[in-house]
Amino acid sequence: MFAPALPIYTESLVLADAAFGSHPGLGAAELPEPRNPLDSWHRAVILGGRGDYAAARTELRRLRRSSADPVLLSLAASTEASLLRQLGWHARASAADGRAAALIVPIHLDAPGRDGPDRLDASCDALTGLAADALGTGRLALATRLLSRAQDAIGADGALGPDGALDIDQPRWRARVRWHWVCAETALASGEAGPATVHAETALRLARRSPSIRHRVKSLLLVAAASAAVGETTRALSLAETVTAECRAYGLLPLRWASAMLRAGVSVGSAAADATAEAAACAATIGRRGGRFR
Repeated sequence: MFAPALPIYTESLVLADAAFGSHPGLGAAELPEPRNPLDSWHRAVILGGRGDYAAARTELRRLRRSSADPVLLSLAASTEASLLRQLGWHARASAADGRAAALIVPIHLDAPGRDGPDRLDASCDALTGLAADALGTGRLALATRLLSRAQDAIGADGALGPDGALDIDQPRWRARVRWHWVCAETALASGEAGPATVHAETALRLARRSPSIRHRVKSLLLVAAASAAVGETTRALSLAETVTAECRAYGLLPLRWASAMLRAGVSVGSAAADATAEAAACAATIGRRGGRFR
């Protein structure tokens, strides 16, 4: 299905920037109302990044009621899966990611002129999400196969360099950052700290070239986790403290919870106790906002 270009409203630009740009700290009351289904997706992404789970789910329901576009419906399903994964519900997330993949198979490039994300963006979200779901349920071999399929999809748009590696100078930065995230997490789960560090550092380099503060912060958190895995606890703690400060500044509650958990694991004494208390406080706030941990 070809989706015609949408009118560009100031509200739409604000939402796109808050979702994938330099202002992720806008709260629900500060966000413009959506003018179209793409705006609704951006609102859901923003709210999910802030840990406003109930509000994010409401926005995804609004998108599903207002759009028949398979790309946006696929992205909505992938976003629903991401919200579930953040809370530890990987098996349930895999069902949502499966729906996302089914909506855009077979994968092909959209005709020129489409406004916003296209089928390839949606397919990368779905495949990378399915890999993360498999990882979270202990199926590392499946996660690796799905990551290979996601890499093939990204490469279909010329994002692979001549040596077969993901080229950081090519477009679709978000798909590639997310791919490196899950590659790093899969390597960590497999006990391969070296490859995990390479993927985490690559994600951070990509994120720093992108407009997205949120992607930069999460990438830095993964570098911190990989540093801890190779025994560089001082570096891990320093990076995690930087992540925590950025999360406080921008209201990125789920990442703040994750960074507090990491700090609790690499700190000692009162610092470990303080980080544990901060993680518990974040979890309690997440619960009040509609997020239930598994």
